[in-house]
Amino acid sequence: MSKRVSNLASTTALAALTLIGAAALGGCTHRSQEAEIVTGSLPVDYRARHPIVIQEAAKTTEIFVGHARGGLTTAQRTDIAGLAQAWLSEGTGAITIDTPTGTPNAQAASVTVRDIQNMLVAAGIPARGVKVQPYHPNDPRQFAPVRVRYARIIADAGPCGLWPEDLGPSVKNKSYFENRPYQNFGCAYQRNMAAMVANPADLVQPRAESPSNSARRSQAFTKYRNGQPTSIDYPEAEKAKLSTVGK
Repeated sequence: MSKRVSNLASTTALAALTLIGAAALGGCTHRSQEAEIVTGSLPVDYRARHPIVIQEAAKTTEIFVGHARGGLTTAQRTDIAGLAQAWLSEGTGAITIDTPTGTPNAQAASVTVRDIQNMLVAAGIPARGVKVQPYHPNDPRQFAPVRVRYARIIADAGPCGLWPEDLGPSVKNKSYFENRPYQNFGCAYQRNMAAMVANPADLVQPRAESPSNSARRSQAFTKYRNGQPTSIDYPEAEKAKLSTVGK
């Protein structure tokens, strides 16, 4: 009886040790996989680490107005005219005019808003596409500007300037020893590229081809069939030269 109890105890102890060992190995495997996921979570390609995204954002033009003179100055009229032309090509919603209230220049700002509305309508923007709404600045004593804004589609990347790790050798910097690019690498390039593109849709898909100049093409084919040169002569180009060196 004692021998049978001893064998049972030995078997139970062996099973317990087996379970403990399996749990320990499982924990190590889990920690190892988790460490690999964290280490490999940073993409190597800067285009994947700092992708250019297409999103909607507001474009704002501020018109500064004094307390004794309403209306638009010559420079401000140029700004509003440019804003109207830009809205016709890239606007995705109504134009909103934020008018300050309760400020020393509130009355002059209301006169300026009427001028802005008249200019926008004269530029071809529907009257229902222009909305006026009041806003209260944080400090009512200041001369708050009139804000003219609208939504448009833009390309953007970033934010840049994130430095979670050291650039030099460090026990905490695994990217240095693995010869991997640092976190902020390529961010400025992506952000500048997104800011320079004229049409954000060009980053996603190509544009359709424009129709060819049929008159010019017919003239070139006619010269080609007749054995004549198809190049264009520019007689005025010689008059623009300032130097005759080499002639």
